[in-house]
Amino acid sequence: MDIIPSIPEFFRNKNIFITGGSGFIGKVLVEKLLRSCPDLKSIYLLTRNKKRKTVEERVKAITDLPLFDLVKAQNCDAFQKIKVVKGDVAELNLGLSAEDRRLLIEEINIVIHSAASIRFDDPLPKAVFINTRGTREVARLALDMKNVEVFLHISTTYCNTDREVIKEQLYPAHADWEKTIEIAENVDDHILNVLTSKYIHPLPNTYTFTKSLAEHVVHDLLAGKVPAVIFRPSIVGCTLAEPFPGWIDNFNGPVGLSVASGKGLIRTYHCDPNMILDHVPVDIITKAIITSAWKQATLNNPKERLEVTFYNGSDNRNSNITLGETLKLAKRICWEVPLNHVLWLPEGGITKCIYYHWFRLIFYQLLPALLLDGLIKLAGRKPM
Repeated sequence: MDIIPSIPEFFRNKNIFITGGSGFIGKVLVEKLLRSCPDLKSIYLLTRNKKRKTVEERVKAITDLPLFDLVKAQNCDAFQKIKVVKGDVAELNLGLSAEDRRLLIEEINIVIHSAASIRFDDPLPKAVFINTRGTREVARLALDMKNVEVFLHISTTYCNTDREVIKEQLYPAHADWEKTIEIAENVDDHILNVLTSKYIHPLPNTYTFTKSLAEHVVHDLLAGKVPAVIFRPSIVGCTLAEPFPGWIDNFNGPVGLSVASGKGLIRTYHCDPNMILDHVPVDIITKAIITSAWKQATLNNPKERLEVTFYNGSDNRNSNITLGETLKLAKRICWEVPLNHVLWLPEGGITKCIYYHWFRLIFYQLLPALLLDGLIKLAGRKPM
């Protein structure tokens, strides 16, 4: 039996291609790789121009974040290992130049596909182009790579929400991914918007639907050809410990709920306060991603290595805090450590009763907002 290398040993002198490196998970993943696998050769980040910033400026803005302070303290030269590749997962061939594509085909050993649109309300064509077709383009690129050892696709535990229990396996497709891409490319957007709810049924939104199809893209294109992992994180929250506790860069999920309540912006939520939050810190998720890629690539059995392996990055068995308890805890913290620019007292609550929700929405949120806007107008200022 071959001796299995440690994770840092496995990543030594490896070239890693990462999509979505500017996203929440992507940033923490890059930091963890630079800090814990210092002997890796290069990290190639697929990046697009955005908001009048060049790809180089965007990557510089990322590495200037406090998230990377520990890397700077330990090895400031580590950032020289980050290579920028201009492209876009929403475009055919990832928007890569012929030169960059040749470079990736020749050099890359490990592919981590993290890029995705996580908006629940994206129009179907946009979600398909980024989440489904984008995955197809990355998988096709991996098939051409001469030295690829493992392909890891970051999915979501919520891409099969029509099932009570989600096991670590591939479930039957909700639609044909090839036909769905063809439809998104050729059918009028207005027609698609009208038919979206019927087409994605029984899934609740275009995000879960297109991420579900993306799993089938990876399986259909790479099974038996490239060692592949599909990793499904649940709700991803702030860092638990690494590189320091509490880092986050977005207001998604429970964080947005907590901040909006703490600032007094939102006074009522219509949902079940007894729902359990399956919430996992992002540094735990990134460790699991790196470990999953390492495990798949180092399997001794060639047949097992070429099978697509599924992992659910979930804390469902251990998590017991409810949505209502989360909000209560957040409001308590906001009383102890108040937020800046608070509009009202940190109050608000969750209710399953639609009538009570609308009562609170009208009298505690809508009417006060209209009154405040009126006072601002009287003061000669532009309302919020």
